[in-house]
Amino acid sequence: MDLLYPPVCPFCGEVQKPGKGICDSCREKLPIINEPRCMRCGKPVRYEEQEYCRDCAGRDYAYDQGRSLWLHVPPVTQAIYQFKFHNKRYYADIFAGEMARRYGSWIRAREIGEILPVPLHPSRLRARGFNQACLLAEGLSRELQIPMGKNVVYRIRKTRPQRLLDDRGRERNLKQAFGVSAQWKAPRNVLLIDDIYTTGSTIHRISKVLKKAGAQKVYFLTISIGQGL
Repeated sequence: MDLLYPPVCPFCGEVQKPGKGICDSCREKLPIINEPRCMRCGKPVRYEEQEYCRDCAGRDYAYDQGRSLWLHVPPVTQAIYQFKFHNKRYYADIFAGEMARRYGSWIRAREIGEILPVPLHPSRLRARGFNQACLLAEGLSRELQIPMGKNVVYRIRKTRPQRLLDDRGRERNLKQAFGVSAQWKAPRNVLLIDDIYTTGSTIHRISKVLKKAGAQKVYFLTISIGQGL
């Protein structure tokens, strides 16, 4: 298969050796998030003494903490677009490997009992053919040997893309949009997986229903996150 479909770097498209993933040149240029960053969502902030970004300072989120691999700027934006909309499913293993390498210790320190993907509505899943968050969660589960709950969280109704809405519209759009399987036995701590974190509305809403179902703490991990202040 590698001869027919050679693995490529998800950021520049150059052919790589099997298992290499990201090329050395791109790795040096990726917008890694370092300190100082928001204590809640992990977005970069301006000052060391600043505890929270503007979004987290002005809102009480239901989730407890989150982290992301990179800022949502080029070339990360293009790689995620190719992953989601051009059927680059094998990118999931590369991104999951990066998550495990960079945040494996952070995940284990929080004693995560189960990894959960953010769900797609069935109609969107049929159109795309796969849930990118589910592929990421499966890969991270294999890397860290932590169970994954594939059908725990589900979408009750179809929502509009969040990127098309303002803050108030995002809240209305996601109201009563998610449910949790009645058969789910909630572990104490869970980790939500998605591709992008912007304002946190989706993670917040899912965290609320997970805690109502019995989870005590909800964390998240994404490929990318928006800029903080």
